[in-house]
Amino acid sequence: MIEPRFIEQFRKMETPFYFYDMNLLRKTIETAKAESSQYGFEVHYALKANNCDPVIKAMIDAGFGADCVSGNEISKCIAAGFPSSKIAFAGVGKSDREIETALENNIFSFNCESIPEIEVINEIAGRMGKIAPVALRINPDVDPKTHEYITTGLKDNKFGISYRDFDEVGQLMRTLPNIQLKGIHFHIGSQITDISIFETLSLKVNAITSWFDKNGLYLEHINVGGGLGINYTDPKNESIPNFKAYFKAFNDHIKLKPGQQLHFELGRSLVGQCGQFITRVLYVKQGMETQFLIVDGGMTELIRPMLYKAHHQIVSLTSKQAEAKYDVVGPICESTDVFAKGIQVNASQRGDILAIRTAGAYGQVMASAYNMRGPVKEIFSDNL
Repeated sequence: MIEPRFIEQFRKMETPFYFYDMNLLRKTIETAKAESSQYGFEVHYALKANNCDPVIKAMIDAGFGADCVSGNEISKCIAAGFPSSKIAFAGVGKSDREIETALENNIFSFNCESIPEIEVINEIAGRMGKIAPVALRINPDVDPKTHEYITTGLKDNKFGISYRDFDEVGQLMRTLPNIQLKGIHFHIGSQITDISIFETLSLKVNAITSWFDKNGLYLEHINVGGGLGINYTDPKNESIPNFKAYFKAFNDHIKLKPGQQLHFELGRSLVGQCGQFITRVLYVKQGMETQFLIVDGGMTELIRPMLYKAHHQIVSLTSKQAEAKYDVVGPICESTDVFAKGIQVNASQRGDILAIRTAGAYGQVMASAYNMRGPVKEIFSDNL
């Protein structure tokens, strides 16, 4: 997956770092754009997945909008060149300052998660002489059948407005002078690989939109979020997700009114496979029962395996020896600093370079300075 010419350059570089294959990124974006545009769907890139400048530029070049979850993300998108008319602002806990930032920049929509939030946005918008465009995030109680930490659409999750609040919200929309209802929003979770779940979501969306129709609340757009998963086990043979089946599922099952637009917020599926975490073996340690590969990257640079017990394929880029069994661990002073246990990797020695694959999403953006670690570096294929 990584060209030999790049590996030779990696040998001379200080590790750890993230390596991004920009050709794969562009191909992935082109595929998603082709499959979504045939239905007239609108795609917003979820900045929380990866906010590297070249990645953001590729999304802008494709004509995508942005999905932001903080005021700083909004500011970065505006500075980078995203049209404010294509920026959606999500998040269960928007601060007053973040709301002001969004209003100042005349964004596309606030994805609102509660009645108190709507009331606060109305008050701030009134003070600023603005009308806030709002999409109500609805909790559809759909099980995405994914990891509990990345499930967001069940009735006991903190996200979204529940069915029981519909009447109150409907009345509120008619009384708040600085709120304009534009649409409804959903996001049921991440890393969903069963397309039938999106079909189930579509049917729930249809039932919910019918309530708004009956109550005289017109919706300009419906935003179904993202959630499409990627292949962490075999990234080489599935480097681009099945966008064709994903968008077709919504086209076949969601019933749009004339003039209504369907919006998506994709993150992981666009950037996950283009990034790899490159780390070097510091020591090979023989324990009582376990052989360890101790590498120079750790949970401070890539926390997904420790936080979610997420699987990432790990391969040696420099060893051609027969495989051996290892626990691959980092240098951080925490027992949880383990990338994988009992996996087969080419027999390694000090100085060998490993690639932890499918790390383009929720990798670099979640890095920390714990143990006073320095910022993790980024390398882009276009620059090598």
